[in-house]
Amino acid sequence: MWIKTIDYENSTGELRKLYDHVKDGDDSVIIDNILKIHSLHPKTLEAHLMIYEEMMHGVNNLTQIQREMIGVVVSSVNECKY
Repeated sequence: MWIKTIDYENSTGELRKLYDHVKDGDDSVIIDNILKIHSLHPKTLEAHLMIYEEMMHGVNNLTQIQREMIGVVVSSVNECKY
């Protein structure tokens, strides 16, 4: 990756807390690159997570399936491989 990031193993403080919030439940720790790009500025990671969690799990008129479908369509239109 050409963007400087901090891996889970080297994270401390607030960044470690945020990583712990998003890491997989098992013993292996995989932090998605889309989240690791915020690692030098944990406040932006916190904001990213707040927006994502509100959009995907907050109260509104869309079902979970509809929200996921919108994400897939937008990613497809943007030719996002992620």
